[in-house]
Amino acid sequence: MLAPASAQVPHTIRPVANCFGLHRRSVLTLDRYHRWRGTGKQMILSTRGVLESSNGAPSGGLVKKRKIVEHIILLGAKPNISDAEEKDMLDYLYTSQYQMRGILTISLGRIEEPNSENFTHAVFMRFQQKEDIAKFQSSAYYSKILDDHVKPVSYGSVSVDFESEVEDDIIPLFRRGEKIWSLCQDFNYGVEFMLLISFLETASREAMEDASSSLQRLISQCSSFIVQATCGRCLNPENGYNHAAVIRFPSYDDFKLFRESMEYKDMWASKFHPIVEKSLQLHFTVDPVGNQLM
Repeated sequence: MLAPASAQVPHTIRPVANCFGLHRRSVLTLDRYHRWRGTGKQMILSTRGVLESSNGAPSGGLVKKRKIVEHIILLGAKPNISDAEEKDMLDYLYTSQYQMRGILTISLGRIEEPNSENFTHAVFMRFQQKEDIAKFQSSAYYSKILDDHVKPVSYGSVSVDFESEVEDDIIPLFRRGEKIWSLCQDFNYGVEFMLLISFLETASREAMEDASSSLQRLISQCSSFIVQATCGRCLNPENGYNHAAVIRFPSYDDFKLFRESMEYKDMWASKFHPIVEKSLQLHFTVDPVGNQLM
């Protein structure tokens, strides 16, 4: 098992690039707040992902953060894949976290809406650094999973990696932990929303910064029903996308409220659509295969 984050990397507090890696005085913070679950009168402390400008930092000061690298795999399953084959593929991909070092967290599932690239399944993994992804992809164990359980039932895949930051604590970092179960239960189920973007080459830096800032503000405004949000510039733009974001919602209703809000639609139409060459907006329901506790 990996050592706690605090034992591996010294704490640093500094301004970082904004949501999509563009220069701006903003920081990624995680806002903790108490909310009623509606089950009796139990008070639960939830960890929520909030993107705020440095001028609007919480009164308690900046939280300790650490860099991470998000790894997205998009798969296209063959039309004749059986339920058993699908379960076998997802099981082996999911449980790879228990067989290989470097994977901090993983979620995966069947994409729930048609998309222009015909992807059917998505996998989200988090690593400490981009070198860990290279080790993972070149390992014999992962190659065997692909050869035996993925390639026979799929016709192709695309991977997207991007750097971001999260709070340097076990629950937001690993999306699970050995603390009180109620503190991390929002990461066990819910909806994973992936936004992949390729900006036009003619798009100005100012327009991209404005679009990025608009997304940050909306995430901050919706922090009461967002578990965690990470986003950044892709490390492998040759795969078709140069910016990406992953947002975890605690339920489908919360995801629907975000995606179908006039604020999101107006933001996309006015800020992103004019400067985006292509985009993918994908989501899948999180339903853990194995035991989430470390």
